[in-house]
Amino acid sequence: MSHPEEPVGRQVLAGAQMLFVAFGALVLMPLITGMDPNVALFTAGLGTLLFQLVTKRQVPVFLASSFAFIAPIIAAKGEFGLPAVMGGVMAAGLVYIVLGFAVRLKGPGFIDRLLPPVVIAPVIISIGLALSPVAVNMAMGKAGDGSAQLIPYHTAMLISMPALVTTLLVAVLGKGLFRLVPILAGVAVGYGLSLIFGVVDTSGIAAAPWLAMPNFIAPEFNIGAILFMVPVALAPAIEHIGGVVAIGSVTGNNYVKKPGLHRTLLGDGVATSAAGLFGGPPNTTYAEVTGAVMLTKNYNPKIMTWAAIFAIALAFIGKFGAGLLSIPVPVMGGILCLLFGSIAVVGLSTLIRHQVDLSEARNLIIVSVTLVFGIGGMAIGYGEFTLSGISLCAIIALLLNLVLPGGEGWRNKQLNEEV
Repeated sequence: MSHPEEPVGRQVLAGAQMLFVAFGALVLMPLITGMDPNVALFTAGLGTLLFQLVTKRQVPVFLASSFAFIAPIIAAKGEFGLPAVMGGVMAAGLVYIVLGFAVRLKGPGFIDRLLPPVVIAPVIISIGLALSPVAVNMAMGKAGDGSAQLIPYHTAMLISMPALVTTLLVAVLGKGLFRLVPILAGVAVGYGLSLIFGVVDTSGIAAAPWLAMPNFIAPEFNIGAILFMVPVALAPAIEHIGGVVAIGSVTGNNYVKKPGLHRTLLGDGVATSAAGLFGGPPNTTYAEVTGAVMLTKNYNPKIMTWAAIFAIALAFIGKFGAGLLSIPVPVMGGILCLLFGSIAVVGLSTLIRHQVDLSEARNLIIVSVTLVFGIGGMAIGYGEFTLSGISLCAIIALLLNLVLPGGEGWRNKQLNEEV
């Protein structure tokens, strides 16, 4: 489908609109993990431009911070430090690149055989549910790990619950483009209440310069941190494929064929590795932006180029980043009660949509063991060579699927029904 060329002014405006839709989730992820939101803005913009370069600017998607990596980033950061996490993020990008080459050689069906729904769904459920204590702690005014009470409990609840309710109401009752920005609406209400209760520290905003270099961090390569990050990349890789199919159905193009799934996976991988190089979170395609494309019928990929340029420009405004860092913990906690739960629901809907038969012993075993290892925080290994939590459950799900007999059962059943 060819894109009728709109005036540049309209493209610029539409690009700003797309960034506005992506903005809430984009900055929330680095704020939870202790990264610099300005760096996240820079790497989201850079990642989107690199993705466009690899895919010959054919797919109207915006790439930004992936929530799937929150748990391993928090765990690896505590153990190895942020530079080592960045090395792990670069390595996670290589997983996409390798998968892209495998798809090029063996076709898109290769991913389906290696990572069927019975493997990916429980990993996604684990990602959402393993993070639920972080959301609840923050909503109650504590640090994410519950180690310290940062804001009195009663004050925190009077901030976090209205922020959550606002997010829910906008998501359900919002009309048009407003419906696509529930996170921003929740942050606005929560921040307003925080100002009323006097729990916002604005000294950082006053001290920050208007123009400043983002706080870039060079990566370090540590095998332990890499082991935390690499297995988790499997789930967002599948999410990426879903995103590419979704935007294709919106625009009426088959992006799996042209520019090809191998190119989109390669683009996502290059964008994620580039993020790690500068100190930003891993990138993924944003469903909110796909929703905005559907709503506005703006199918021109050049719009995403403008969104990326705006993100990079905002990254250099020091006071803007300081303002984001001043958002109190309960504001984010309230919104995360919904966001982390919705990640788990994506996993559940994957099981239901693909009609995975959980009365089949093999499927039951894969889902059960994966969930317990992932949510329970099981650790296997020694010293730096330890796998735990989400990373471990992703590997276990993959191995169980390869080892247990009857791996094609669910697919054969589905094919028979279709015939």
